[in-house]
Amino acid sequence: MGTTQLETVPEPKYWHLKTVLAEALDSEFAVGEILPNERELAARFGVARATLRQALEQLELEGRLQRRRGVGTTVAPPRMGVSVSPLHTWPGAAGDDWEPADCAPGVPPAAVASLLGTEAEEPVHTVRRSRVSGGQPVAAELLYVPEDSVPDLSAIDAPAGPARARAVLRELQRLGLEGEDRAVELGSARAEDAKQLDRLPGAPVLVVTTRYFAFGRTAAVSVATYRADTCRLTFGDSGDVEIHHGQERQAS
Repeated sequence: MGTTQLETVPEPKYWHLKTVLAEALDSEFAVGEILPNERELAARFGVARATLRQALEQLELEGRLQRRRGVGTTVAPPRMGVSVSPLHTWPGAAGDDWEPADCAPGVPPAAVASLLGTEAEEPVHTVRRSRVSGGQPVAAELLYVPEDSVPDLSAIDAPAGPARARAVLRELQRLGLEGEDRAVELGSARAEDAKQLDRLPGAPVLVVTTRYFAFGRTAAVSVATYRADTCRLTFGDSGDVEIHHGQERQAS
C-alpha cells in the first residue's frame, strides 16, 4: 500500500483517502485480512488519525471493512443478498427463515405504539427473532403484537421463551392478512442489537419496519435490524419503492 499526496486534492482529504484505500483493498488485501493499525496507516499516508478514521468509517459504512471485537479492522467479504419476505405473508409462515428466540410482555417504544394504535403504556407481546446466513448472524427482529390480535393465546401452554414466541406466531396465522407496508432506512446499531449481530454499538445497520394489517387495523409491527456491512436487501417481484421527503422517520 503506497503513499499519496493529499494536500492539493480539492475534495475532502478523508474522501480521497477512502478512494485510495478502496483501491488498495482490491489489489493488495484478501478477504478477512487484518489492516495495519491506525498509527501505521496515518503515517504511511501522511494524514491525521482523525482523517484516517473518517475514511475507515466510510469504508465500513459501504461494507468494505469490518471492525471485529478483539481482532481489529478486516477486509469484508462481498455483501450477501438477503431476501425480505414477499408481501402478504405473516411472520412464521412456511418458508420463513427467522428463528424465534424469546417472547415477553412489554411496553413498546412510543413510535411503535403509534403505529399499532395502542395506548402509550399498554403492554404488547414482544417476540424476539434472529436470522443467520452463511453461518453468521445477519439480522435481529422485534415483532410487536397487541394482545387483542391473538386473543386465544394460552399462557398455560407456552408461558415463556421460544415456545411462547412460536405460539404467538401460530396465533397470528389464524388472522386474515389484508396487507402490509414497509419502510427501510439506515440506522446505527443499539447495544442490544449489536450484541446479537456481533457488531460494535453504533455500527451501520439497515432497519426495516413492517406493519401487518388485519380487520382494518394494524395487527402487528416488525422492526428488523440487518447488518449493513454484509447485507443487501432484496424484495422479491414487487419492485415497488416509495420515496418520502421531509421529516418522516420510521419506528425504531
